[in-house]
Amino acid sequence: MSRAVERKEHPLSMRMPETDIAIIDRAAALRGRSRTEFVRDAAVRAAEEVLMETVPIRMSPAGFKAFMATLSGPVAPVPEMAELFSRAAPWESKASSSDLDANSHKDGASRQKKSSGKRR
Repeated sequence: MSRAVERKEHPLSMRMPETDIAIIDRAAALRGRSRTEFVRDAAVRAAEEVLMETVPIRMSPAGFKAFMATLSGPVAPVPEMAELFSRAAPWESKASSSDLDANSHKDGASRQKKSSGKRR
């Protein structure tokens, strides 16, 4: 007697425009994956995101109480974050930002003069 073997894989077939296939093939090649692997991973990742957005998180009453206590507790500063926020962004250097501010005021004033002269 032969035993019925349970299938572990199920085929999925889609019809797609050639342009979509070309994009998928290019991205799959950049990742070093086959089209099937790439599409399967992308579809599973998208499905997981949807489920994480819609599935309620369940926890025991004791777990919820501990969770709320953590949220309500005192804030502990993270030194690395404090240091990061104290630094100026690369585009916010003092010399360039003051130059930009001065130039933007001059440009705005000259534009106003030109435009007000044209209206008359």
